Amino acid sequence: PVLVDQLLEIGVLSSPEPANREEAIAALRAFIDEGGYKSGDRLPSERELIGSLNLTRTMLRRALDVLEREGVVWRHVGKGTFVAGHGHSLTSGVLSEIRQQLTPVRMMNARLCIEPAIAREAAINASPEAIIRMKLAKDRARAARTWVDYEAQDDIFHRAVAEGSDNILLLALFDELNRVRRAVALNIVVRGTERPPETHSSFVQHDQIVAAIEMHEPGAAYEAMRLHLKSVAARLFEDL
Repeated sequence: PVLVDQLLEIGVLSSPEPANREEAIAALRAFIDEGGYKSGDRLPSERELIGSLNLTRTMLRRALDVLEREGVVWRHVGKGTFVAGHGHSLTSGVLSEIRQQLTPVRMMNARLCIEPAIAREAAINASPEAIIRMKLAKDRARAARTWVDYEAQDDIFHRAVAEGSDNILLLALFDELNRVRRAVALNIVVRGTERPPETHSSFVQHDQIVAAIEMHEPGAAYEAMRLHLKSVAARLFEDL
């Protein structure tokens, strides 16, 4: 209730379903990254994307607006939406090459180099709205009924932290790192349960990251993210 009151007070709930907006963006990113689309390829029609991604037309168009501003896609009235020929997103060919050369260990080392520093910047710069987005994502991750839902919310959580850094270059760097992470880590983990257990360590770790950011404690935020990623790495390599 307190969180909802905060959302209403700052106007986050004035547009439909803010969390759904982030989910729509994440779903559309994944669709492009994992669909083998190359520079200049046309995406399916809005009707097809709505059906494939289970989105409303409004949610899809908001997600397209965001990706167009980022230079990931471009739209031509009457012709459709196309994957951008340049911009900050990696092409599928580069992703494929990196996936073949980068081991999961090196992928996690890259995350350990970058994401704690991003969390430290978020502790310095995050706005109240950015912190609320982090809280929403971590709470939805805890409530996830499947691992797929959890991973989607976890993705949104980590990107919300990057957004909290209030640094467009760090956000772009995070997005590239995340694309590589998905390409390298795809299907390497076998889950033994249908959903994360209540004792899943990431729940408490997410709480600690957000608490440090909300208290504007850069060192604590850095360490909380570092320990979280070390824990993720330990589970990942145990499963390999």
